[in-house]
Amino acid sequence: MKQAILILSLLASAGAQAAPFAKGNAEDGGKLHAQQCNACHASKFNGDADRIYLRADRRITNADQLGQRIGTCNAMLGLNLFPEDELNLGAFLNKTFYKFK
Repeated sequence: MKQAILILSLLASAGAQAAPFAKGNAEDGGKLHAQQCNACHASKFNGDADRIYLRADRRITNADQLGQRIGTCNAMLGLNLFPEDELNLGAFLNKTFYKFK
């Protein structure tokens, strides 16, 4: 519960800045994504992990939803990522795929 509150406060502070996830490190997030996310996403999309972000029926439509989805994956899959790791993932995904402002 404390982790969820910390994540929400990080996301709220990120939303008040010029860009969502501005305090995250996209390069570190990219490394985490390769280690923690690619295999699962590839298994769901016939080997094309990026397709989850590029599909026409995209479920994530804003930065808050992206942050919540990252937190959900972390919790449901037991990835044990720290809040700053989640922020870094958000920075990477936003920079690479979503481009939320």
